[in-house]
Amino acid sequence: MAKKKEAGQRGSHTVALSKTLFVRGCQCHKSLWLHKFKPELKDEESPETTARFAGGNMIGELARDLFPGGLLIPFEEDGERVPLEDQLRRTKEAMEGGAKVIYEAAFQHDGIFVKVDLLRKRVKGWELYEVKAGTSVKDVYILDSALQYFVLAGAGVPLGKAYVVHVNTEYVREGDVDLGSLLTCQNVTKEVKGLQAEVRSSTEKMRAALAQKKAPSIDIGPHCFDPYECDFQGHCWGHIPEDSVFDLRGKGVDQFALYYQGIVSQADIPLDLLKGKQKQQVQATLRQEDHVDRKAIRAFLNQLSYPLYFLDFETFMSAVPPFDGTSPYQQIPFQYSLHYQKRRGGKIHHVEFLAVPGEDPRKALLKSLLAAIPDGSCVLAYNSAFETRVLKDLAGRYKGHRARVNRIVANMQDLMVPFRTRACYKWEMKGGYSIKNVLPALVPDLSYSGLEIANGGAAMEAYHVMCAVKDKPEELAAVRGALLEYCKLDTLAMVRILDKLYQLAS
Repeated sequence: MAKKKEAGQRGSHTVALSKTLFVRGCQCHKSLWLHKFKPELKDEESPETTARFAGGNMIGELARDLFPGGLLIPFEEDGERVPLEDQLRRTKEAMEGGAKVIYEAAFQHDGIFVKVDLLRKRVKGWELYEVKAGTSVKDVYILDSALQYFVLAGAGVPLGKAYVVHVNTEYVREGDVDLGSLLTCQNVTKEVKGLQAEVRSSTEKMRAALAQKKAPSIDIGPHCFDPYECDFQGHCWGHIPEDSVFDLRGKGVDQFALYYQGIVSQADIPLDLLKGKQKQQVQATLRQEDHVDRKAIRAFLNQLSYPLYFLDFETFMSAVPPFDGTSPYQQIPFQYSLHYQKRRGGKIHHVEFLAVPGEDPRKALLKSLLAAIPDGSCVLAYNSAFETRVLKDLAGRYKGHRARVNRIVANMQDLMVPFRTRACYKWEMKGGYSIKNVLPALVPDLSYSGLEIANGGAAMEAYHVMCAVKDKPEELAAVRGALLEYCKLDTLAMVRILDKLYQLAS
């Protein structure tokens, strides 16, 4: 008896495609094949990706209120997936039953299944709306819409215009969310119609790729990051050694140009191809040597004064502005850590703030911060542009504190400067100068490893978790504890790094 084909796997038109698979396939056929047949090889989802998906879902649901009263064709009911055949049937019944607006309408044509975010009946046909949490109309959004147009047209649906709905970052919330101002509907009908031949050709090539018994032989390249960061990098990039051409930082040689010439390790790069910081990085790595410009470090240290305050903010952002006076994707501070010393080498003190979940944290945070930092004090941040932007936003909102906040900004110094300029460069930094690069190189006994929250993206996600579990005391306490531990380490790391700079300068 012949062995049955795995359902939905191989065969020219038996392989099902969807919007998600189509976009992935347009980026890379290998990624498409791996997603379909070897999903266990995927990288662990990052907090940033989790947040992006959550934001997309939130905007997608909110956008339905642009055309209220529509009928929803659910993907899930009672925790169970609704069979595709049922979704198709319900969509057909809704259209034939006189529905004017349908949410998540389901269609299938030529082995391609799509769900349309918003479908609206107009005199000249059905308009389709693709809703995105992005802040502009990107090529990939138009391509996504073009696939939907292809499927609906093939399924015999009379079509009118096609739109991409995206977030307007100029919107400032005051009171209830004004959906018409928050979201922008851009007509992309011309572009979508112009892509129909490309859609057909692309889907045929994707089926051919999926029909192969092995993953397509496609090398790494810029496509690994465009338009989205691929989640198979751990698999596809496994042959790249440590200290490769892709570890080069700063402006200079084209890393992929070197790679395609067979130059992968930094040790194989002809030094005459390099200049400036890239050349310094490679030489330092190969020789395992450091660079310390004591004069430049002293010049930086001479700008500091005591008492000295080490400041770090944690922020969250949302596609939908959560509070009055906020805009989409604005960085809203919900936590700070503040270490300080009254004199050089003196006792280290610590102050911290973490918001009450669900409440606008800005006023309480600012009040706490201003009480903790004496007027006129020197404040030190790592990548101070971020802290400066947060403070200026607070000054703009709470104008009664503007002068005081502006003085903090005026007295702020950036601990990143000696490392960005390479006045202090340890070969273990591998060309980077973020605090995550600098700390293990200068202060190896202090580490983020083992922390439940170990980076800003995870901290942002933890804030949203904190809000979700605000009525569950034990879970809330655990999240708050992890956030406090992480943010405290950020400023303690600055204290220890500054100590090291004083040692190097002496």
